[in-house]
Amino acid sequence: MLNPNGDAISFRIRKKSDRASLLEGRFSMATGADLVKLAIPHIGETYVFGANVPKNNAGWTGPWDCAEFVSWMVYQAAGILYGCASDDSDPATADAFTGYWARDAQKMGQKVTVAVAARTPGAAIMRLAVPNGLGGHIVISDGTGRTIEAHSSADGVIRGSLANRRWDYGILVPGIAYTQTEAAVPQLALKQMVLRQTKTRTALPKIKAIQNALMKKGFNTGGTWGVFDAHTTAAVQAFQVSKGLVPDGEVGAKTARALGIKL
Repeated sequence: MLNPNGDAISFRIRKKSDRASLLEGRFSMATGADLVKLAIPHIGETYVFGANVPKNNAGWTGPWDCAEFVSWMVYQAAGILYGCASDDSDPATADAFTGYWARDAQKMGQKVTVAVAARTPGAAIMRLAVPNGLGGHIVISDGTGRTIEAHSSADGVIRGSLANRRWDYGILVPGIAYTQTEAAVPQLALKQMVLRQTKTRTALPKIKAIQNALMKKGFNTGGTWGVFDAHTTAAVQAFQVSKGLVPDGEVGAKTARALGIKL
């Protein structure tokens, strides 16, 4: 395992049943590299926003949702549920979501910087859901600054890049061993403006332009008063789904271009 500075540490197995299975030799400690190996064959498969994936179905080939994809890999590699509404529920029906990943990272995982996660194969990297629980996005790192992710309905599962995208932090899942690589990682700094819902409710002309554009395209923002609120987030997400964009509820360059506005 790695600590936030990239030093080696170890995690305890979270569930007693998992610990017993490990001690009895039924499965060895999964690694982050195992998650990457599991993910690669699924590149090109279908994405459906909100799809539910049976985590215990090793033969699943889609459709995928971003959080369902990562939680499925964790279960297949390590035999544990993580990032689900209930991590003790039936893996065939457990519902994964970025908000549940954030909850688990707070309680029983380890947060690391995006820079550390970018060099750590199998580390999850998150864009948090907004305060009302909408949106968010999650990917896994391949250890070279690139990702494997269930991206969008237009692109499906892809090998993408972490560069010039907004991220909050990386996550190391307990029960999985991670090793940081020495790979040269591209510059990860965000070079574009991203507008999204935050706790600060400040009215901005650019947000009003987003709301006007959404309303004109038939996506109700609940008003055009220039504050990025829950109604605006829901409208942005619905618009993104309709256009095959990442449905994270945030407005960056691609969503702004699809709306026909400039940030």
